[in-house]
Amino acid sequence: MVAIVSYNVNGIRSALSKGFSEWLNSKAYDIVCIQETKAQPEDVQMADLETQGYQHFWASAQKKGYSGVAIFTKIAPLKVTIGSGMEQYDREGRFIRADFEHFSVLNCYFPSGTTSDERQQFKMQFLDDFFQWISELKESIPNLIVVGDFNIAHTELDIHDPKGNKNSSGFLPEEREWLTKWFNNGFSDAYRYLKPQEISYSWWSFRAGARGNNKGWRIDYQAVAQPLLEKVADVQQLTDVVHSDHCPVLLWLNA
Repeated sequence: MVAIVSYNVNGIRSALSKGFSEWLNSKAYDIVCIQETKAQPEDVQMADLETQGYQHFWASAQKKGYSGVAIFTKIAPLKVTIGSGMEQYDREGRFIRADFEHFSVLNCYFPSGTTSDERQQFKMQFLDDFFQWISELKESIPNLIVVGDFNIAHTELDIHDPKGNKNSSGFLPEEREWLTKWFNNGFSDAYRYLKPQEISYSWWSFRAGARGNNKGWRIDYQAVAQPLLEKVADVQQLTDVVHSDHCPVLLWLNA
């Protein structure tokens, strides 16, 4: 069984200073997909993680201290692909894929639209482009797992205040419709596949004690391609792990 973690750490150096390496050392996770690294790999002390047996691969943003994704893995990948070939997203460090013997993991960090109308438009264009790209990619890589921070809560079960956030970026009707289309396009939300009615969140605002009051959003996903779905053994939101405003999400795969 393979344990795959996805975690928006909101800055890998910050997370390391809060015990991220020690937490990881206490677990038996095989593949750890990090979003929002906010770092270049040469600026991060990775010796502890390397000692734990992790190889690490990075797709960093051109802009320092911004965005970026990485994969830490104890299973040697057959191939690692950095980026998507779409320059406007690759310069922001939004994709990295690792291919293994029986499956591939695509680690993604979707844009947020909260800062401006311009970024919301960028996000919607990203969603269209991403959908087209993955529709083609899964033809050549059918055993694909897409993990990461999608920056969208799908249904009213996935957000603490659906009525109050109906006009908020991340819960807009058009974003939610896109996720429905996505999950009808050969992928399944692994968490909802196993736990269709359970309420558990993966992100909380830093404001007003949101995490302590569990006023959160579920915006971090493991989207599993149909050929792998029967191999999903368990999915968990690791809500007691606190290095970030997100929590890790864990997928156990029989592979």
